[in-house]
Amino acid sequence: MFQKILIANRGEIACRVIDTARKLGVRTVAVYSDADRASRHVAMADEAVHIGGPAPRDSYLRGDAIIEAALNSGAQAIHPGYGFLSENPGFVDAVHAAGLAFIGPSADAIRKMGLKDAAKALMEQAGVPVVPGYHGDNQEPGYLAGQADAIGYPVLIKAVAGGGGKGMRLVERSSEFAEALKSAQGEAATAFGNAAVLIEKYIQQPRHIEVQVFGDGTRAVHLFERDCSLQRRHQKVIEEAPAPGMTAEMRRAMGAAAVRAAEAIGYSGAGTIEFIVDGSNGLRPDGFWFMEMNTRLQVEHPVTELITGVDLVEWQLRVASGEGLPATQDQLSIRGHAFEARLYAEDVPAGFLPATGTLSHLRFPDHARIETGVRPGDTISPWYDPMIAKVVTHGATRAIALRALEAALVDTEVAGSVTNVDFLIALTRHAGFGRGEVDTGLIGRDLEALVEAAEPDPRSKALAVLGLAGLDDPRVRGGMTLWQPLRRTIAWEGGEAVLEVLGAGVARVSVDGNTHQIGYEGGRWWVDGSPRASRIVNHAAGTSVFGGRSLTLSPLDPLARGGAETGGGLTLSPMPGLVKAVFVEPGQEVATGDRLAILEAMKMEHTLTAARDGRVAEVLARAGEQVEAGAPLIRLEEEVDA
Repeated sequence: MFQKILIANRGEIACRVIDTARKLGVRTVAVYSDADRASRHVAMADEAVHIGGPAPRDSYLRGDAIIEAALNSGAQAIHPGYGFLSENPGFVDAVHAAGLAFIGPSADAIRKMGLKDAAKALMEQAGVPVVPGYHGDNQEPGYLAGQADAIGYPVLIKAVAGGGGKGMRLVERSSEFAEALKSAQGEAATAFGNAAVLIEKYIQQPRHIEVQVFGDGTRAVHLFERDCSLQRRHQKVIEEAPAPGMTAEMRRAMGAAAVRAAEAIGYSGAGTIEFIVDGSNGLRPDGFWFMEMNTRLQVEHPVTELITGVDLVEWQLRVASGEGLPATQDQLSIRGHAFEARLYAEDVPAGFLPATGTLSHLRFPDHARIETGVRPGDTISPWYDPMIAKVVTHGATRAIALRALEAALVDTEVAGSVTNVDFLIALTRHAGFGRGEVDTGLIGRDLEALVEAAEPDPRSKALAVLGLAGLDDPRVRGGMTLWQPLRRTIAWEGGEAVLEVLGAGVARVSVDGNTHQIGYEGGRWWVDGSPRASRIVNHAAGTSVFGGRSLTLSPLDPLARGGAETGGGLTLSPMPGLVKAVFVEPGQEVATGDRLAILEAMKMEHTLTAARDGRVAEVLARAGEQVEAGAPLIRLEEEVDA
């Protein structure tokens, strides 16, 4: 076993690796950027080395700096985590050339699976079923259009070097192909430096089921499947293991195919074989096809760990240090069911835009497994993925594990940044998902209802008003009448309410046209005569109410100045990010919906469009410029009444 390893990553996965290394008595070295100087993974590691600026290209993508840090610290091996350099074969070669071990597969295995078209050809040779499609080198638009016609619509255009939904477009008819191809190639070139695409038949009721594999370079085993069908814009939201509706026959077929795939490339370490599955008529052994292989540890690996009892990071360290496979296939079995929900800093009502902010309050339940890279007081940076935590639960049955996930999310408390926690809670309560009726289109079909379900409860707002007034401490009895006016107005950013103290521990709040009576008895708050499982928390960003649907009210800033409404004439940056492109210039006429600029934030590109017809008066940002949330980018001339 290694004595010391360096972790070439940050955040949640770096903390996860440190946890297992500590259990095995292995010392750890963290690396960090300027933005991560005070981060959790730096505090947890035995040593930490600064490697550059906040942008990934200046730090976590600097393989030379990471290898130098490993050598100078005396580390014997490098664990890549996921993302960044984890699937970069050139980095693996450089690690080995420096005399270090790479805790993962060989560079050759990564190369074989790195390009989707070549990987699918290899899988066909290994007897693994693949989706009908075109994976060739001819990228001429007319030829690709002909291939799409031959495959039959609908088709998917996918970046050959892609991942995370980037460079992917669904095309439902021939007339839409040319524009979709141009858009996919442009996004692929920006994200991966490779504009090449492949075309696949689109499965009408698709499910995304993946199989965890583990190899020692010669032999491989599978640790069963995970269902990752609950997605939005090709991004996983909630994952589970095992897959609902899975049959023993289907599991054997998928597991055997996954092992053939891993052994065909001499795979070593943890990897995932992703399959697209036709869920229209139940799960069938002839209804799954290879999509791609992730040659690294997956974000959702905890659900596999919970149902198998295996620590996959421990297996990674043991195999990379020279041991054989820690278990044979017949020694592996499934115990119960597990779910993982990805808690993000994102503005759901604004279209799931990534968000930033300082986590002025952060509290997780102790009845769930929490994988996180942040602590109270930490800042969600615009430079990296806005994940706050993975909330993971396990139960004897799927229903028990799902209810445990709902309870864990309800008991998760975050303030200082908007999050998707209420959206996740709504998903756990979705009737179809509860029955196991999952496919990749579920969220899209029911998005309006799922987002609507996350609206704050008016009674929670009344409790928050009590907190803003400083009357949230249930230990204070009767004191609220000694030093507070009996009736006063409480204001916050975006609203106000009237608070009346009725007596010892009893108050009335009039807000948004409704009046609520609040008291505290028997260890809980009562609103309008009903008990509430709510917690009122005052913090640096204001007052929050947790339990059910979270709500935060921010106090008025007496020094803040109000700004004029834009009236649709001023385009503002919806989040901190990098201006990738500007498509207009002063004097140019634009129509509603025309592209104005592209903003890159948190690894995603966001197209900003004109809110109305008009003429461009000013271009206030240029390509390559880093901007803050709310920064003005484009101004249209004022509309003139006819």
